Amino acid sequence: MAIYLDSAATSFPKPPQVAARMCEYLTQVGATVNRSVYGPAQEAGLVTLTLRERLCRILGYGGRPTHAILTGGNTAALNMVLQGWLKPGDHCLVSAMEHNAVMRPLIRLAEQGVTFDRIPCDGDGRMDPDDILPLLKPNTRLLVLAHGSNVSGSVQDAEAVGKICREHGIPFLLDAAQTAGHCPVDFDRFGCSALTVPGHKGLLGPGGIGGLLLAPAFAKELDPLITGGTGSASHTEIQPDFLPDKFEAGTPNLPGIYGWEAALAYLEDVTVEAVRRHDLALMTRFLSGLDGVSGVRLAGPRDPAQRVGVFSLDFWGQDNALVGDRLEQEFGILTRCGLHCAPNAHKTLGTYPQGTVRFSFGWFTTEEDVDRALEAIERITRR
Repeated sequence: MAIYLDSAATSFPKPPQVAARMCEYLTQVGATVNRSVYGPAQEAGLVTLTLRERLCRILGYGGRPTHAILTGGNTAALNMVLQGWLKPGDHCLVSAMEHNAVMRPLIRLAEQGVTFDRIPCDGDGRMDPDDILPLLKPNTRLLVLAHGSNVSGSVQDAEAVGKICREHGIPFLLDAAQTAGHCPVDFDRFGCSALTVPGHKGLLGPGGIGGLLLAPAFAKELDPLITGGTGSASHTEIQPDFLPDKFEAGTPNLPGIYGWEAALAYLEDVTVEAVRRHDLALMTRFLSGLDGVSGVRLAGPRDPAQRVGVFSLDFWGQDNALVGDRLEQEFGILTRCGLHCAPNAHKTLGTYPQGTVRFSFGWFTTEEDVDRALEAIERITRR
């Protein structure tokens, strides 16, 4: 049986309730929301509201669930903020570890007159919040931060960054793609203006759905990226200005909503704290096992408390792509190799252009999986 160690890309397997609820929607409900008042449509609306409420609880958002916007995924949510907020002449700050889901929209916006600077990170991919201060400008309108790196697993001090943003009146956008569901994420404590998550990673849901949590003042000023039918205020051709309708034009992904709501119910029962303890135990085991292996370099912090279960390894003197293939063909271990859609993160870590082989753990990863990965790494480095 294959050993799945690619949870940073997407969680697998999913809790069985996820597929069951998606099938239930497709075979027994079928109705959309906000368009009708008959029974199945009302049920779909209640499930959608319950999903928003679960997102708010899990992500530490004390506001109204109407401000938990459902999106087509994390990338869509990031684009909604970046393109809906930044205008020509604005300045944006990002960390040196950002994913292309942030950088490609920013590069495009730079062609339209938006400028940005990268906040430096150390060789482990961690940022000193004090390094933000020299980069602030009078026209700085947004700070964007990947809470956890999809390359090094390093987790940033979001609370300290949020405090600096509040003190200087700068909106704070947190990308929690790699941390949500794996370690505590707290919108209110971190002082976020906006927070984005995908459904399919640590939050254990299906692909094609994500969430965007918005502080009320920020939501009021944010322009919608997509406008259209919402099933509300149908007497006017102007987009509604109330939430969530302002940011949710078109028919929503109801199969995804049903599946994700079931996943979050499962996660609330398990608790994020239990997942974090599980991840810490696996990380400690993996890091301890790497201590006795030569011929491979770990990119990222060695302290489990400073990371999530995402480990990038650079196999010295070997082609990392060939190593990834060997891991599958000879050992049945599924990983990801390459630059992981984050080239500047690799430049920061010193693993550009060769990239790394990435091992990433999830809730269903076992100690045996970790041990078998360590055995494979030891054998490959021995050659």
